[in-house]
Amino acid sequence: MNLKNGPRTRYPRWDDWKWQFANRITNAEALSKVLPLTDCEKADIGECLKSFRMAITPYYASLIDTTDPNDPIRRQCVPSIEETHPCANDLQDPLGELKDSPVPHVVHRYPDRALFLVTLRCSMYCRHCTRRRVVGEEDRSISEKALGTAIAYIRKHEEIRDVLVSGGDPLVMSTEKLERIISSIRSIPHVDIVRIGTRVPVVLPMRITNELLQMLKKYQPIWINTHFNHPRELTEDAAAACTKIVDAGIPLGNQSVLLKGINDDAETMKRLLLGLVHMRVRPYYLYQCDLSCGIGHFRTTVEKGIEIMHELTGNISGYAVPKYVIDAPGGGGKIPINYEYVLSRNDKEVVMENYKGEEYKYPQPV
Repeated sequence: MNLKNGPRTRYPRWDDWKWQFANRITNAEALSKVLPLTDCEKADIGECLKSFRMAITPYYASLIDTTDPNDPIRRQCVPSIEETHPCANDLQDPLGELKDSPVPHVVHRYPDRALFLVTLRCSMYCRHCTRRRVVGEEDRSISEKALGTAIAYIRKHEEIRDVLVSGGDPLVMSTEKLERIISSIRSIPHVDIVRIGTRVPVVLPMRITNELLQMLKKYQPIWINTHFNHPRELTEDAAAACTKIVDAGIPLGNQSVLLKGINDDAETMKRLLLGLVHMRVRPYYLYQCDLSCGIGHFRTTVEKGIEIMHELTGNISGYAVPKYVIDAPGGGGKIPINYEYVLSRNDKEVVMENYKGEEYKYPQPV
């Protein structure tokens, strides 16, 4: 597959998401036709694929700078031998999802919401995937029997008012299958919000079809969170997909992961966040990279994340600044991590510094 010199001209079905999915790059030999690889690199990729599959859409592969071995697009999708180097803190289930799973496919950790994992498939297998213990192992989605069990659990627990549909990536499913799932959730009276977690606008933007959006609009309120990590992902195709989602009346948020060598500096993050806001995508979370096996080379220090957030605060609009969180290992949930702007406080006053480091005092009520 040659992705140079206008892939739309070379491949007439380029804008067909099913063609993109069917032609994903899944092995070193196919990748070498897109990206120059040495024999050693091919061998390293083969070694990595023993642990975690590779799948790259032709669209996302076309964004790679083939002259840069440290290209941030390449590093997110092409296996590295570093994935085979274990770290002392690696965990198979870093977020403790298994212990909070009362029935298969459902994670019920927070009182009023549940995570519903409906597929193990993605259009692209990100190298920093937090669920790499299961995602990509099998090309399968939830069975009708398991769907019934999960829906019965949610229906029984009336405290659940918000269901996040995730996986894998729910939007790689057929529109018909996805509608069966969403309509089943929407039939539960106490469920108010249905959310969808997807990276499709980033790696397979042509999946955002009018047919898909017309279906989703029937089940409002629907919210979607996607996953842009680098400003180079903010292409015209991605912007068009996001525009269609927002114009359909579906709020669109973004969850980035802080990744070493990819977006771990304030200037890169600033360009990403401002670009997202321009596309009407609300920055939602910036995650500290999880402790999943094989992704230790992506992890930064927490201090680096705090430093980036401090540099962003006050220098770009507040609605462009995400919440920096650690999803606590073992299932503790998302914990906000902040720069400490409060210098001291007592019964009389609170002493603070602003984003410039200037000191201010706020008197406590008498």
